[in-house]
Amino acid sequence: MKAIAFVDYENIWTSLLERGYELKPEQLVRFLHLYTERSNVELLAIYLYANFDREEFWRTQTTFEKTNVFTRHVFGKNNYASTELRRNAADLELMLEAQEILLTRASTFDVFLLLTGDGDFLSLLRKVRAWGKDVKVIGVSGSINHSLHPYSEEEDNLLQWILHEKKEVEYHPEGDLEQAIRILGTLQIRLPYVASTKARATLTEFLGCSTLQAKEFIRFALKEDILTEKEHADPNLKIGKTKIYLLNLKNLQVQKALGSLYEEVSQRQIKLISE
Repeated sequence: MKAIAFVDYENIWTSLLERGYELKPEQLVRFLHLYTERSNVELLAIYLYANFDREEFWRTQTTFEKTNVFTRHVFGKNNYASTELRRNAADLELMLEAQEILLTRASTFDVFLLLTGDGDFLSLLRKVRAWGKDVKVIGVSGSINHSLHPYSEEEDNLLQWILHEKKEVEYHPEGDLEQAIRILGTLQIRLPYVASTKARATLTEFLGCSTLQAKEFIRFALKEDILTEKEHADPNLKIGKTKIYLLNLKNLQVQKALGSLYEEVSQRQIKLISE
């Protein structure tokens, strides 16, 4: 199952603020990834709509973009006629883009996630359902319009999640060091090169850790000079290059962890670097 998420950010942010909670970009992204992991759904993309000219949202657009969220800045003034507010501007932009994706890329997703409490989206949700897609509305308790209740479940609630959020158990990447080195070494033997995305996905699978923990391990390994990264040319890719990871075979911890794999990994690296 694959999902795309659309976020009416100002609606969600304001609803939480009214209850004394200021939603941070990192919290929202973390919630969506945890929600989809729990639901056994692959989250393909997050589209987020807001007027980033608002003082409260200063610099949040950059933060969202760094976490691979597709942001849509919906300005709040009518520049052509007067200084009056553009009513429902974010809602309209969201609905237009959602329908465009529905009409042009419907086969790419199975689940439509909508983060809002605004009842104006009812007609959009009905249209999405008519195309045979699952629809889930995630909002803030007490701020979800009654017309959206059939698409919303009590546990799918941002306020409840924030109130009961449990910080992930502190992760110590050094505890996974030996196993992770062998995993990456095996990858280097099997594949022409170990792309960064492949490394993260494989570590997540075989270490039984989260995606965030896999990223934390990579950062740790780079910092401790266990891994090195380099740009690798690949004519099969549209951009012609990609970022890859190499084990630092001069590192004593790497040599010890690889054991009998060391010589084979070394030969593969020599061949890769010489290409």
